[in-house]
Amino acid sequence: MSLGGEARERYEYFDNYNWTETPRDSGYALQRYFMHGDFHFGDHVRLFGQVQSSLENGRAGGPRPSIDKNELDLHQGFLDLNLGLPGDTSLTLRSGRQELAFGSQRIIAVREGPNVRQSFDGFRVMYRAGGLAVDGIATRPVESNVYTFDDGTNHDQGLWGAYSVFPLPGTTKINTDLYYLGLYRQNAKFNQGTAKETRHSVGARIWRTAAPLDCNFEALYQWGSFGQGDIRAWTVASDTGYRMEDLPLTPRFALKADIASGDHDPHNPDLQTFNPLFPKGAYFSEDGLIGPANFININPSVELHLPKNLTLTANWDFFWRESLHDGVYNNAVVLVRSGTTTSARYIGSQPQVQFEWDVQRHLTIVAIYAHFLAGPFLRDSGPGQDVDYVTTWISYKF
Repeated sequence: MSLGGEARERYEYFDNYNWTETPRDSGYALQRYFMHGDFHFGDHVRLFGQVQSSLENGRAGGPRPSIDKNELDLHQGFLDLNLGLPGDTSLTLRSGRQELAFGSQRIIAVREGPNVRQSFDGFRVMYRAGGLAVDGIATRPVESNVYTFDDGTNHDQGLWGAYSVFPLPGTTKINTDLYYLGLYRQNAKFNQGTAKETRHSVGARIWRTAAPLDCNFEALYQWGSFGQGDIRAWTVASDTGYRMEDLPLTPRFALKADIASGDHDPHNPDLQTFNPLFPKGAYFSEDGLIGPANFININPSVELHLPKNLTLTANWDFFWRESLHDGVYNNAVVLVRSGTTTSARYIGSQPQVQFEWDVQRHLTIVAIYAHFLAGPFLRDSGPGQDVDYVTTWISYKF
């Protein structure tokens, strides 16, 4: 038996949230607590349970749905059965409430950034053999409700598929992910409208973490149905970095370049808007203003390693619409600005600086400042105020 937990105290400040002056937030506090128990009955049976409490105080307009407040609930509770295959091979069957995270968490993530993390109810099969890992899932997302022990299974949505990771043949430092994921949503909302969505995704990822040159390239294609129309969507993402270990502060210079499709015609029942499924909560930034649907972005950055385990990261993110006939979505694939009133492509840009201090093994302190410079699309389609964002948090894990 082992016990553990986490406490995170966070402050956020927005000026002109979602590029509008109403409401104008002056700042608010977020708290998150986890406690877990991990029980191993020999080598073949494991029982894991985790409760969470996520609280919000002082936000104008109250907590945002699903991500700010969940007073107390079961976040994870699953049973593992290890079938005990010989050698370095294993096959584990997991059933119950659980977190899911695959690859670089562009598509399936625990949603770490927001106050309330994402979990799923269902089944998972995990096969491991040397450098090969294959996971199969059949799940439904958990509803995140506000009050005590009221989180049920969301029967209006389903997530299933298989995800594999293995070294690229003939190499020792380059890895490959291949996957298929299926998604069902009873009431999916896009700029085009609301309808039943069944979406299939196939993707591939090639990645390398070894210095000095690291990379992370991913491509994904989607098809299925949206109401009476067909889905055809896609995305390509890249992250390339070079670390200069011989220079002071060991700088890493990097460039991210990403693109995801948008809808071609809101009056045509066919849909081309990419759906990122269940992405990480801070996809581009902790402010979560823009999500990975109908966008083009270029993001240069530099990372410096200062004394006393302090890391400084500065970046400048630039955003455009991929399709001029679709709008802008947030991280939850919720439409925040329609694209039917302007033909402007450029959304805006956001410089950001982040300090992260690993005080010791259990304690981390983070501070971030970002300023979103609204571009022609935002100014032409509605309120287009620049946004100031500040957040800082301290987390303790044990």
